[in-house]
Amino acid sequence: MSTLEIKDLAVSVKTDDGDKQILKGVTLTIKAGETHAIMGPNGSGKSTLAYSVAGHPKYDITGGSVTLDGEDVLAMSVDERARAGLFLAMQYPVEVPGVSVSNFLRTAKTALDGEAPKLRTWVKDVNKALEDLNLDPSFGTRSVNEGFSGGEKKRHEIAQLELLDPKVAVLDETDSGLDIDALKVVSDGVNRFRAKDGKGVLLITHYTRILRYIEPDFVHVFVDGRVAESGGPELAEELEANGYDKYLRAAV
Repeated sequence: MSTLEIKDLAVSVKTDDGDKQILKGVTLTIKAGETHAIMGPNGSGKSTLAYSVAGHPKYDITGGSVTLDGEDVLAMSVDERARAGLFLAMQYPVEVPGVSVSNFLRTAKTALDGEAPKLRTWVKDVNKALEDLNLDPSFGTRSVNEGFSGGEKKRHEIAQLELLDPKVAVLDETDSGLDIDALKVVSDGVNRFRAKDGKGVLLITHYTRILRYIEPDFVHVFVDGRVAESGGPELAEELEANGYDKYLRAAV
């Protein structure tokens, strides 16, 4: 059973005024079968955590460790992290003009598995994933994220999640920019993934609305680059009712 273990992680970024510390000692353990939600105000370090775990070069790891099933994630290249079983759904998916969705997905699957999937089976799998996310099969001929609506971009991310089948999914504000129908479709996709054996989910969000469709096992409050409090789903409801004020005051 897979385990993503983050211990005392410290991360900084370079600015015009020198290095700025963003994460100041984050410790989290996401086990197979668990869904963890991270909530917090803007600038608290939520997305920094996601991109640092995934290996974005902008972020400098200044302390701590990240392991997946005991393997040192921080020693891996970005593609090695993906092959090890990490997946990142980005808040702002990038456009890849000239590369079709179908080619992108098959290339990614080939890179992960070390061999190309059998075409007949793969086409059926892709069409099923697109259908489940209310995307027409012709969607596969379009260039990746080029001209996509916000909802199409996020549904494409979840199609990737279903087809690439990682061990741990890190979802960075997957609910941003979604209307209520798209939110339900995306949430259903995440729930299909986490219902499989051995899957872990780290869900980053500002709002409780997605947590009405994807029920977390644990909720963590992020403030000033740290986990200020952890609890169960009831913690999200408390945040909805009272906001982050008491955590912000405690941090000051």
